[in-house]
Amino acid sequence: MPNQYKGMKLDLGCGISLKEGYVGLDKRKLEGVAVVHDLEVFPYPFEDDTFAEIRGYHIIEHIKPWFTIDFMDELWRIMEPNGLLVLDMPYAGTNSFWQDPTHINGCIELTFTYFDPRKDMYSIYTPKPWYIEEGFPVREAGEFLHIWMHKVEG
Repeated sequence: MPNQYKGMKLDLGCGISLKEGYVGLDKRKLEGVAVVHDLEVFPYPFEDDTFAEIRGYHIIEHIKPWFTIDFMDELWRIMEPNGLLVLDMPYAGTNSFWQDPTHINGCIELTFTYFDPRKDMYSIYTPKPWYIEEGFPVREAGEFLHIWMHKVEG
């Protein structure tokens, strides 16, 4: 059976704001959501090496911290080799982070060095490998963090 999503882009936790040209995934069945699934339940209902790009706009801060490595490893599994992961989130400890009572997983620039095998922190957990794109992460207006990463074959 052919992989219906092969080479497409995935919008994680899209809610009612599905980005055009993306497959929407959310744990709630809302308009535009193609796949209903909880991001803290592994594995996701996709084949290995499916998506060319995965976007998570303000989603990682809702993932329980003890699931962070599993979450990133699962994104790695469903991402095509060298695929692009784009994550945007409120910066840990800022008003933008604390204003939402469901924000439980704070991230800073160093958080993502645990996933890049070129960085010293990687050897602590040795998760599935991602390369942080040059120039990232970017902190915007002190309140938000943007990271672009590429799947590395491991």
